[in-house]
Amino acid sequence: MSKDKFYITTAIDYPSGKPHIGHAYEKVCADCIARWNRLLGKEVFFLTGTDEHGSKIQKSAKKAGKEPKQYVDEMVVFFKELCEKLNISHNRFIRTTDEDHVKVSQGIFKKIHDSGEIYLGKYSGWYCSECETFYTEKDLKEGCCPTHEKKAEWISEESYFFKMSAYTEKVLDYLEKNSNSVLPAGKRKEIVNRVKGGLNDLSVSRANVPWGIPVPINDKHTQYVWMNALINYVSGVGAFPLDSKNELKDFWPADIHLIGKDILWHHTAIWFSILMAAGIELPKTVFAHGFINTASGEKMSKSKGTVVDPVEICDKYSADVLRYFLLREVPFGQDGNFSEEAMTERLNNELANGLGNLVNRTIVLIEKSFEGVVPDSKTDSDLQKKLKLGKIKKLMEGLELHHALAEIFAFVAACNQFVNEKEPWKLEGKEKEQALYSLADSLRIIAILLQPFIPETSEKINAQLNAEPGSLADCEFNRLKAGTKVKKGEVLFKKVA
Repeated sequence: MSKDKFYITTAIDYPSGKPHIGHAYEKVCADCIARWNRLLGKEVFFLTGTDEHGSKIQKSAKKAGKEPKQYVDEMVVFFKELCEKLNISHNRFIRTTDEDHVKVSQGIFKKIHDSGEIYLGKYSGWYCSECETFYTEKDLKEGCCPTHEKKAEWISEESYFFKMSAYTEKVLDYLEKNSNSVLPAGKRKEIVNRVKGGLNDLSVSRANVPWGIPVPINDKHTQYVWMNALINYVSGVGAFPLDSKNELKDFWPADIHLIGKDILWHHTAIWFSILMAAGIELPKTVFAHGFINTASGEKMSKSKGTVVDPVEICDKYSADVLRYFLLREVPFGQDGNFSEEAMTERLNNELANGLGNLVNRTIVLIEKSFEGVVPDSKTDSDLQKKLKLGKIKKLMEGLELHHALAEIFAFVAACNQFVNEKEPWKLEGKEKEQALYSLADSLRIIAILLQPFIPETSEKINAQLNAEPGSLADCEFNRLKAGTKVKKGEVLFKKVA
């Protein structure tokens, strides 16, 4: 019997500048969900990557005095470095300049065109090169893009159009019948209300942007960046042509597209319409997460010097400290604030004093009392009741990552309380054996549950316990083998003054 499959994607990043804390947040959340599903025993495919075409890249490359391909090749290095630094367990890092993506993107364009759903016309409208999006005059704020607050430019040119207006009712029907099609629920309501106002035909080519994927029926045009970029989710697992024999294509449809809330329209109204026109099944869920703002709740700004470099934070503290803070601090699906002060507070109190202290005390006591050998006993029944495993599973199923992590740390706190109340160093005989076995066995389960959130720390705990990484099925008490030799390692987390 084959394993259940689970396919999760992040948005592909636009490498016109170095990655920031928002890129890190999305990747960490997606990685946590991917790792959790692996713990469930599913076969997971996790896709991330870069969106490398369009006028914005073309302008950035020109400003740097480089050809677009050279420019993106150099910039992509920073995004791959971010994945490495953060311990992101992606299965593929896709680039929209990859040959297989180009072929699939052109194939889908041609299929939609050949079915009569794409036609040649002329486009005039207000365009923001920052988000590669056209806006109506009423959408603009004092002539500026509502997202980037930069002046929109008037563009008038020949363009191919996708008959997106014909899909208004179909998209609306799908959104209304599938409660999980867009999450959080409030975001689904927003999209439903906007689609009810009707979809407009979409300009899907550019005659004056040479840096792009050529339109297969007219090489004087390149594909509009949102037409080709969204297709990466399909090309990343070889799900087109529909009769392809690629073994990865069975991962489609995606279980979760994890994206920022600013590109939700593109990933619902536009993406759903394209997929319907191409005869491709729609993704199960599009989840829109919030933004990471400054400590005061303001949007981060390069000009104000408030942008946070996640690589620098990882180098200064560790990937797990940053991962823990982002996953614990920010309610998933809402905006959150970042400050080093708030992060170091959680580092000192929860990671160092809480988890680190528990691991250190347990291992040291076993080394002193039993020469590092786990005694033969059973875990205290009252302590077992403190682990709410069913609740943690339910929270993760509902994508309440921050609540699930808080619940795991509630058990860490319960274990520390157990140490303080039992005072194992004062006990003798069977009582001491049970107390220290209870703590070591609990740590084994804690290491499993923390693996999706802070994987490097999970590995370090397992190394000190001399335990193999487990799955969720192994989160049962009394599984730690008596006679196991434990060994104290380095302090898990160093406190910051």
